Amino acid sequence: MRGSAFLTEVLAIARRSTLRTLRQPAVIVSALLFPMLFFSINANGLDAASRIPGFPTDSYLDFAFAFPLIQASLFGAITAGADLARDIESGFFDRLSLTPMRPVALLGGMLAGVVALGLLQGVVFLTVGLLMGVDISSGVGGMFVIVLLTVLVALGFGGIGAILAIKTGSVEAVESAFPLFFIAIFMSSINLPRDLIEQDWFRFIATVNPISYLVEGIRSLVITGWDAQALILGFGFALAIVVVAIGGAAASLKTRVA
Repeated sequence: MRGSAFLTEVLAIARRSTLRTLRQPAVIVSALLFPMLFFSINANGLDAASRIPGFPTDSYLDFAFAFPLIQASLFGAITAGADLARDIESGFFDRLSLTPMRPVALLGGMLAGVVALGLLQGVVFLTVGLLMGVDISSGVGGMFVIVLLTVLVALGFGGIGAILAIKTGSVEAVESAFPLFFIAIFMSSINLPRDLIEQDWFRFIATVNPISYLVEGIRSLVITGWDAQALILGFGFALAIVVVAIGGAAASLKTRVA
């Protein structure tokens, strides 16, 4: 019975979170338009890179397709984190603690909203990518796996956004973390394969950067097909980020309500 009640609470908060996002057209446009805009710019501006000896494909469009999916997950995480921080700033979080609803339901609902947005973004970007001419080497099955990995990445980033929101309780603090996330994306293998990065320091950072393996997991499904190693690393790092981020968010929440 308690489990059923908790699920009901989470679904109620998730519905609230999702509707609040849908009622902010600017947020939806940003989450869908900007990643595709950057994708188009990169795909056209860096197309010559596909002629570098050893480049894994002759289509930079295919190579760059992971970019909007990863960046969109970042947008979703910052948006959800900012909404949670806004709930804390407005006193909603404190009022919630005076009701039978458990505060952890707020976290669960917020993360459920992140998953819903990540699913929407994954489907939209996959559809747009196909219309633009992206060739998914792994076929229809690979498309489902791409969306699944995108949702996991969104959930992991959402957990990090939740940690920032709970720790700081400030919308500005959460939003100010966006440039750091953005830099982390560009300091990965997002624009070039790691083995073609000439600068040793850059290649080292890209190698130890977990985002590289998320990118390469998605990319392998697009340009290679079914690459077991890339998928194991991609899903492995995605799940690790999810576990650490949600665990950290839960611990931060426990400290805040103590």
